[in-house]
Amino acid sequence: MYQYDVYDHALVRERVEQFRDQVERRISGELSEEEFLPLRLQNGLYYQKHAYMLRVAIPYGTLSSKQLRTLAAIGRDYDRNYGHLTTRQNIQYNWIELEQVPDILQRLADVEMHAIQTSGNCVRNITTEAFAGVAADEMIDPRPLAEILRQWSTVNPEFLFLPRKFKIAICSAEQDRAAIQVHDIGLYLYPGASGEMLLRVLVGGGLGRTPILGQQICEDLPWQHLLSYVEAILRVYNRYGRRDNKYKARIKILVKALGIEAFKQEVEQEWEQIKTGPAELTFAEYQRVSTAFSQPDYLNLPEQDLDYHTHIYMDDDFARWVSRNVSAHKTPGYVVVTLSTKPGADMPPGDVTSAQMETVADWADEYGFGEIRIAHEQNLVLPDIRKRDLYSLWQKAIICGLASPNAGLLTDIIACPGGDYCSLANAKSIPIAQSIQQRFENLDFVHDLGDLSLNISGCMNACGHHHIGNIGILGVDKNGSEFYQITLGGAQGKNSSLGKVIGPSFSAEEVPSVVEKIIDIYTRYREPEELFVDTYQRIGAEPFREKIYPATNGVSI
Repeated sequence: MYQYDVYDHALVRERVEQFRDQVERRISGELSEEEFLPLRLQNGLYYQKHAYMLRVAIPYGTLSSKQLRTLAAIGRDYDRNYGHLTTRQNIQYNWIELEQVPDILQRLADVEMHAIQTSGNCVRNITTEAFAGVAADEMIDPRPLAEILRQWSTVNPEFLFLPRKFKIAICSAEQDRAAIQVHDIGLYLYPGASGEMLLRVLVGGGLGRTPILGQQICEDLPWQHLLSYVEAILRVYNRYGRRDNKYKARIKILVKALGIEAFKQEVEQEWEQIKTGPAELTFAEYQRVSTAFSQPDYLNLPEQDLDYHTHIYMDDDFARWVSRNVSAHKTPGYVVVTLSTKPGADMPPGDVTSAQMETVADWADEYGFGEIRIAHEQNLVLPDIRKRDLYSLWQKAIICGLASPNAGLLTDIIACPGGDYCSLANAKSIPIAQSIQQRFENLDFVHDLGDLSLNISGCMNACGHHHIGNIGILGVDKNGSEFYQITLGGAQGKNSSLGKVIGPSFSAEEVPSVVEKIIDIYTRYREPEELFVDTYQRIGAEPFREKIYPATNGVSI
């Protein structure tokens, strides 16, 4: 993984001292809260319902074991012994005291981490998929370009005060596990006919109040022009994006208003002025960054491992876990392991205790190469596990509460912190997730359903990505009470789609039964091995509505 150079160290160190001074002036009263607000947001510090929340950047979701131990220590020393993994591959602490923040930032800086640009109207954390560099279906490792984007966008003065926050994702696998279609800029990296690196550029995607899938603006872009083309897009957005209404300030609104062809023309005109300038990438620069992502010292292992296959044959529980939580690796004898943070109703989705973080860091050192990934599904990933070690790891994961065999299943729920913490939320997310997990505790049944995503957001900001869940749940305010709107048919990946609202909202108590009815219709109409989203697209919404809203005198209620 990438190691800081002298410039990175200097930048982060100076930022810590700068913010330490700003915090001292806020506590003394020299700065008002209004004056302090933009300063703290630039350092990832929000004020929520009960306390300050600090969001720590994890660029493209990659951590070293040392960094994860530091995150565990911060949770133990400054929070309540846990952190919350987000859909942006970051980690949040929900119970932070203001005077402690500079010390936390210093501890992060000591292990080459920070909270810069995890909030505010700027380019946010660059994301990619959690399996980047190791996935068997990957064409090109996207991490070097993700890191180049990170370095270019960090404290870039031209893009620190955009009309609204800005999110970029990149992937290069047969399956799009980075959800690039719902980002302000989505980048798809692929090899050309001669093996050269090319990029497909999507623009104007996003969820929130106005969910829109990104549209293609460029095909076959040579990788050397990555920064200049992205810069051209950002310049056009910075110039024409609305600043008078934050609900209409995202680039997706600008693209929709202009139309993709007119927007593309603006970008191309801007790009012509800068494409051969300082932003043009050189092979030397790519090599400088990519050496940090060189292949680990993998052992020369056989593809088949006798002990591994014997354990699968002899232990049904292990076999079930492998079938869901273990993915193919591009190197023979190795696999990628997903550690689920969704064990059931006892733990909020995405929450990881300090003890669990320390244990996972130990596993990364013992079984891998000291590296951990954060998935946007809010799970932990160990990218380089030998097949022969898998059974031992699984047994330890059971004890640690990280061995739920539910990756990609109904109970692998994505959920924001919701109204329990967030001051923007209309309703709670965590209790809804827990009540659904409790209703579907039967693992055999959940496994029979196959891949099925359920996402929950506590408000229209859609931090839980409810629009692209096969089943989406959105918290809404209804006359001062918490209600929940249901969408169906959302999906992420190359065949992304946005879910559609099926009807009036439900109370919290009704939601588990509503989900049960949805699943009942799915199992009744599905064809053999058919996925939920395919069944929904085939039969439409009406059978689900008829089940959920029983007719009385011909009128749905």
